[in-house]
Amino acid sequence: MTAIELAAIASAAVPGLNVTAFGPGPDDAADFCSALLVDSEKRRWRVRSPRHAEASTRLETEREVLRAFSPAIRAELPFLLPTVAGTVRQGELITFVYSHIVGKAESVEYLAGGTDALAKEIGVAIAAIHDLPQGLVTTHDLPSYTANEFRQRKLNELDQSATTGKIPPSLLRRWEHAMEDVALWRFNPCVVHGDLHEDNILLDRDQVTAVMGWTELRIGDPADDFAWLVAVHEPRFVDAVMQAYAAARHETPDPHLLRRAALSAEFALAQWLVKGYAADSARMVEDAESMLRTLETDIAEFGGQAISVEPPAAQPFVESKPTAEAKAATEVKPVTAAQPAAPKTSTAAKPVDVAQPGTAALGADAPAAAAPAAVPSSGSKEPGTKTDTKTGKGVLKEGAADTAEGGNAAPTTADTTSAETTALNVVPLKREK
Repeated sequence: MTAIELAAIASAAVPGLNVTAFGPGPDDAADFCSALLVDSEKRRWRVRSPRHAEASTRLETEREVLRAFSPAIRAELPFLLPTVAGTVRQGELITFVYSHIVGKAESVEYLAGGTDALAKEIGVAIAAIHDLPQGLVTTHDLPSYTANEFRQRKLNELDQSATTGKIPPSLLRRWEHAMEDVALWRFNPCVVHGDLHEDNILLDRDQVTAVMGWTELRIGDPADDFAWLVAVHEPRFVDAVMQAYAAARHETPDPHLLRRAALSAEFALAQWLVKGYAADSARMVEDAESMLRTLETDIAEFGGQAISVEPPAAQPFVESKPTAEAKAATEVKPVTAAQPAAPKTSTAAKPVDVAQPGTAALGADAPAAAAPAAVPSSGSKEPGTKTDTKTGKGVLKEGAADTAEGGNAAPTTADTTSAETTALNVVPLKREK
């Protein structure tokens, strides 16, 4: 769906919205179409349209999650949350329009070169999420796991990913050993954002203004919200984040948090591979295989991040038998055509032989070297606005600064063949009451 079509949908979702500028917005292309809008009063908006039923359900879940944040809870947070301004139902799918929040997302490289003040802001923001009351999750029937349940869930996902036959055996052995290392999984579950990365953290200079993307909220492993930091190969910055986090938390973080964060970052590639097969997307499968090979090579050459407490035994990987349900869920289908969806990829930086940041905050058993994992990130940015020569309306270039969710948009070209965005014949629309 093009940006101009999304602009028309937004006009139907929000009464009185007169769109004067629009452009593609950064998002997970496998699940959502997204656009950034400006109206006649210079207010900015973000519209997200799900590509399939599961993505639509996630957006509806996020709406319920955001409603659960009472004014009292919001007032305690050191950042803002998105607000749903309107919705439109299209068959089984619901498109959401969000009001503007000042700030924009920045790249991992930008964050790595940031100040100590910025690192402290990020650490305090993550601590605030993890200290949220657990009733926020449990009263809305969102996922909740004990430490052992979470570990077993990872083992089940490892079995599922092994059925693809595309994961290097050395990685399977590495991940299985870490998941069976019980000492690694002694943590206190807490409220977890679940999809935290640089694209969902909005900044205004050195201040975190908002945290976006609340579709995966759950009670689980706090390490998952640090997986994106594995891509930051700047010990000073990571150490500052971890120290600020430890100081702000209501309880002391467990000493193996960064080990599990590195495991989460690596294992995300296997999860992407399984998702690619489920979506029958050659592009997703190809990208996942490429990143897995890069990770395997880097670990073989440089040793990789230490993710287990106990060293692995020298024995071949023994694949455990997946259940019939797991087999059905991950049955490898022949992929015949490339799909437009692609992972948010970043180059897998080779690990450097430096002391692992965060040891001062997390204890002596923190990892000893930076991990070589490939972590999702996004493409280039080109801020600014241009005028459509056919319609006379402004067209936002991707990544425009100070957008509703800002960040690193993948370059695309907005469809500008219509003279009025609100007069397009798109699809039958019904505004949600």
